[in-house]
Amino acid sequence: MIRWADVVHLTAAYSFPTLPTLFVCRVLGKPVVWSPRGGLQATHEWPGARRRTLKRLWESVCNVTIRKGRCILHVTSEAEKKASLARMPETSAVIIANGVEIPDDLQRRVWRPQGRMRLLFLGRLSEEKGIENLLRALAQLADRSIELTICGTGEPRYIETVRGVVQALHLEKQVIFRGHVEGVDKTCAFLEADVCVVPSHSENFCMVVAEALAHGVPVIASKGTPWAKVEKNECGLWVDNSQESLARAVLDIRARNLAEMGNNGRTWMRHSFQWGRIAEEMCVLYHSVAGEKT
Repeated sequence: MIRWADVVHLTAAYSFPTLPTLFVCRVLGKPVVWSPRGGLQATHEWPGARRRTLKRLWESVCNVTIRKGRCILHVTSEAEKKASLARMPETSAVIIANGVEIPDDLQRRVWRPQGRMRLLFLGRLSEEKGIENLLRALAQLADRSIELTICGTGEPRYIETVRGVVQALHLEKQVIFRGHVEGVDKTCAFLEADVCVVPSHSENFCMVVAEALAHGVPVIASKGTPWAKVEKNECGLWVDNSQESLARAVLDIRARNLAEMGNNGRTWMRHSFQWGRIAEEMCVLYHSVAGEKT
């Protein structure tokens, strides 16, 4: 299949197909578009990344295998570009965001029902997501009308750690764990939230921000995510992920017009993140790498 292809698109970083794919592409002289999907960035930025020595050895073999000028990294943010090029100096990089599905029709929703402020965390439960800081912010606010629903799963040991933090902070009546959600359940999670909070220490794109905005949900995104423009587009806040900053952000956004912010977010997603637009950008990249005119 590599011999047949004009361009080979490789996805992920530290997975079995990576090395043989890069090797065969070099032998056959095939250009490569490589989407590391945040793997290189996470290893570069997150001190808690696993198997750092083994990954550095893996990267060294990749860099030796890559033919300079024939491998382009597809990254989704400036931060991912910088970190990935630091790990793979034999490559170049192009920023193309992820696309997002935008629901045509949303059910009518009630904001802050009976005075409750419903926060949503949706994603993988792991240390780099900053969930403990969000829980401490909730405890700092000491307001029983502010609720947090946590949707997602992760390693059982870490989930028990998070549950232990909830108990230690006496937040059992304010925090609900719903586990993994997808499809209709995921849509309901967005529709039943007033704000989606993403307190991550590091993210390459952070798909949940785009999904929340596509569903008309304002966001509080940490500066560990590449979503500074939520403030320019008036659909969220971009803040440090310390418990103090997160607590202030919750109080700030609670006083705003959430319906208007949600509409602003959906408009932005339609304009800049629809899959059709992203697909066109990818096609331009493929033709460019293959040496063809579009």
